[in-house]
Amino acid sequence: QKAGRLFSGLLAMNVVFLGSAFISSMIFNHVAITLADVWILLSILKVLCLCWLIYYLLGTSRQPHAVLYRDSHAGPIWIRGSVLLFGSFSILLNVFQIGYSAILIQCKSRVEIVFPSIEILFICTQAFFLWHHSKDCVQVQHNFTRCGLMLTIATNLLLWLLAVTNDTIHVEMESQLREVEQRLSGKAPFSHPCLSNDTTSCTCPNTTLCKVFQKGYILLYPFNTEFCLVCCSVLYVMWKNVGRRISHHHVPHIKPKFKLQGVVFGPLLGVIAIISGICVFMVYQVQATGSTASRQVFVMYYSYYVVLLPLMSMGAVIGTIIHALEKRELDTLKNPTRSLDAILLMGAALGQIGMSYFSIVAIVATDPRDLLNSLILSQSVLLIFQNITQNVFIIDGLHRQPFVAATEARHTGHAGQHAVASELPGEEETTTSSKQEHTPMPPGKEEEMKEEEIREAHDQRSVSMLELGQEIRKVSISYIQSYSHLSWKRRVLREISFFLVLCNIILWVMPTFGAHPVFENGLEKSFYGYSTWFAIVNFGLPLAVFYRMHSVGGLLEVYVTA
Repeated sequence: QKAGRLFSGLLAMNVVFLGSAFISSMIFNHVAITLADVWILLSILKVLCLCWLIYYLLGTSRQPHAVLYRDSHAGPIWIRGSVLLFGSFSILLNVFQIGYSAILIQCKSRVEIVFPSIEILFICTQAFFLWHHSKDCVQVQHNFTRCGLMLTIATNLLLWLLAVTNDTIHVEMESQLREVEQRLSGKAPFSHPCLSNDTTSCTCPNTTLCKVFQKGYILLYPFNTEFCLVCCSVLYVMWKNVGRRISHHHVPHIKPKFKLQGVVFGPLLGVIAIISGICVFMVYQVQATGSTASRQVFVMYYSYYVVLLPLMSMGAVIGTIIHALEKRELDTLKNPTRSLDAILLMGAALGQIGMSYFSIVAIVATDPRDLLNSLILSQSVLLIFQNITQNVFIIDGLHRQPFVAATEARHTGHAGQHAVASELPGEEETTTSSKQEHTPMPPGKEEEMKEEEIREAHDQRSVSMLELGQEIRKVSISYIQSYSHLSWKRRVLREISFFLVLCNIILWVMPTFGAHPVFENGLEKSFYGYSTWFAIVNFGLPLAVFYRMHSVGGLLEVYVTA
């Protein structure tokens, strides 16, 4: 087992180093090594991964005694759902790239059409593979399976590295930033080596379809990086589970399920944070891309962070204290998924923490007393503290034994009895009314019968409205009773976890869909220089976005186990 892991790890390391050398050569010497050369190398790797994935789906997994055990902790539903979500957006991204390259076929290589086509096939096969086999503990062909998994991990890492350093998308972003700078300061745009790429001469014609492809490509671009990182994490857990035999002690007898019970204030505060964040984001996007970009929009954006981050930090600290006070035992069983979650949380947080420290140094060395600079300084310090406290809260919660769910079905037993009882009088009324219809009536009483029918219809409507009100009241009472039956520690943990889930979602949405004030405020860029700050942000920002998304999964796990 150790020899197989060592050999497959060396294989992945060599593939990553080879691909990194190609991508670095493309950046520093784009004449000798072009983007098309990198695409050809990655296409070869993706074809090899496709061959192994198809062989596993049709061959390895169907062998007798191939999958005797399945890891219940691996591949939870929100991780597999994120694979499908990000994979769908990545497919749409490649469709936009194919359409954009087809319109500009006179100045673009045909490789730019072939590469996204292979990418679509690779994404579809990999998403299907991870959805159905992410929990497998393979017991046959150990070494070949490990090598296939590591090759796929290395390919996803290289795709992520290319997505971070891709020159064409950076040209688009830099052109937009130069327009913003021209509107703010009126200075002439500076020249940069990346702008000397041949893609600048390939301008998009003034057509609606080309603009849609271009804007959609830029908008969906972050989802591709997220897809690569999520796939790497799931594939690594599968690699650790190759040859693993799970004893009965590892199988949970009671599997916790997600139920929206025991939470009132967490969703309320979280929805307020999301609504206010969307409003700030929309105002920022409109003013940052329009002709009225001003200093006030940056003040508004950073003020939102300065208000929200202390609330998140305080909630994480309170949750950590409750974890220390409660009597739940630690889960000391071997769990590769939990170990990987802790590593990914700590590693991905380094991206945001690193950018924050660079911002702190730049602000303290220039003018920390300025209003905007003081807000950026406060946001940087608060981000560091919030990431640390949230990591401690999530990792501590993941290592706790889940609460044993108490029987809560006794509150629902009376609802069925009331429903049956409410049906019986209705049946009696219908039988009596049918009897009255068949009995002969004098002609003088027809008008009285019509009036009685109108009154009965009105009474039935009032009764139905009364029954609806009673049902709503029953549901509310049962929810309040289930909420009150939880201990105060469980209630507080659920409230905090749900609040942090919604806050991390909005903090993931804002940088993912285009709010990048670290590029546009100009402070750090003028202090460190364009090249240095651009490299720092392009390394740290994707990790910060991945951290928010991965924190949502960890917080949902803490919420379910509480």
